[in-house]
Amino acid sequence: MFSTGIASGQSTYPNVIYVFPDQLRNSAMEFWGMEKYKQYVRFAPDPVHTPNLNKFADESVVLSFAQSNCPLSSPHRGMLLTGMYPQNNGVTLNCNSNRPVSNLKQDAITISDIFSQNGYDCAYIGKLHVDYPTPNNPQNPGTFVENQNPVWDAYTPPERRHGFNYWYSYGTYDVHKSPHYWDTDGIRHEVKEWSPKHETDKAIEYLESERNTSKPFFLMISMNPPHGPYSSLDDCEEIDYNLYKDIPLEQLLVRSNINPELKNKQASAPYYFASITGVDREFGRLLSALDKLGLAQNTIVVFSSDHGETMASHVEDPKNSPYTEAINVPFIIRYPGILQPHVSDMLLSTPDITPTLLSLAGLKDQIPGAIQGYDSSGQLLKNKTDSGFPYGILYIRNMDGDKDKDGKVTDYFPVARGIVTHQYTLAITIDKTKQIKDVLFFNDQKDPYQLHNLSVKENEQIYLSLCKQLGQLLKETGDPWYEQDILSDLMHY
Repeated sequence: MFSTGIASGQSTYPNVIYVFPDQLRNSAMEFWGMEKYKQYVRFAPDPVHTPNLNKFADESVVLSFAQSNCPLSSPHRGMLLTGMYPQNNGVTLNCNSNRPVSNLKQDAITISDIFSQNGYDCAYIGKLHVDYPTPNNPQNPGTFVENQNPVWDAYTPPERRHGFNYWYSYGTYDVHKSPHYWDTDGIRHEVKEWSPKHETDKAIEYLESERNTSKPFFLMISMNPPHGPYSSLDDCEEIDYNLYKDIPLEQLLVRSNINPELKNKQASAPYYFASITGVDREFGRLLSALDKLGLAQNTIVVFSSDHGETMASHVEDPKNSPYTEAINVPFIIRYPGILQPHVSDMLLSTPDITPTLLSLAGLKDQIPGAIQGYDSSGQLLKNKTDSGFPYGILYIRNMDGDKDKDGKVTDYFPVARGIVTHQYTLAITIDKTKQIKDVLFFNDQKDPYQLHNLSVKENEQIYLSLCKQLGQLLKETGDPWYEQDILSDLMHY
């Protein structure tokens, strides 16, 4: 079953670990302020302590320009798992019980399916949030797993686990020091511990004693913090909060685009940064366990996030927008002896991650034809852009469409689409008549904090060129804007 991997003479596949805390902005990593890294970014890095990520970055390929195409929990995860855009993988909106229209397709082939089919032991730990909640509570059949309406949390039964044979997960639940999980057998575990610490304990336990050691492994760890809430010591560890509690807010929020009206959001900064420092510590424990077990040399490790966090800039919503702080995510990948450490500004879309990891693991010929992302492994290996890659990255925002008599969402409305390039961000929002309602248009090189919305009239040639490129991305991905011929005169499908 095993074949030669990407490294010459490699007789077995490498292990793969993918760690992705929720809502961690790219600028919230300490190393971006260090001399060898700061030349690669346009932003002032947040004053956050991340010693383990600093060391990890020195050993890895660090991407400065990875983007979350649809910066929202469920749609990102659907794209990450399948390498397909939302309209094809089924996860078009954040999943809850009022949105049967948003649910990971049962017949979708995921990255874990492919690893499992090729002899991997596959494990998932933490937040999943790609299932439409149904009354399938294993502890109380015929009921939902929680009582709120709509229901957000969900139990994922074995037939929906897509090749993951080790399971310790939940749908979505934002009580960071009192999390719960369902294990492989559907047993619910109530925990009184900060969730990233508990999840790291479970990951180390898996590595030490729960996996099939005759196989390579694929392990995904989805931590919820620094996702909200982040407003008290109920949300983070006190040892981490103490690093930030006495620092004036103006020294924590170092960007020029802070919205003075978002006072409550500004006050959350110490807790948000504390959560990141805590996540960093747990990530460091995981890496130490790999070293102790002698697994580090043949393990690909990725640290990323599902979307960013605007943290008191621009608008109240910290995500689900085209602002750089919402869509630019960490992406750091280490593969000792194969990937030479460097910083790259290569464009990376969420759907690119699955084919890229499969290719790095030696499974390039197993990448399904339905995958829409690009295999970027060559760029990571060569530190140069291959021809044929897109000029920009597609930005997506959907909203609830029509509802039935019971209030269930029966379709979704593709309310905004845009393109992000190395120089520009363009996002066009439409109304229900499918005409332009709003345009956000920034020159990110000259205006990295996106304070000045460019005039379309005064920058018409650039605008039209970006729209044409956006139209090509919409066509290539089979986006609803292309399928419904939305703004076709502008997009030139």
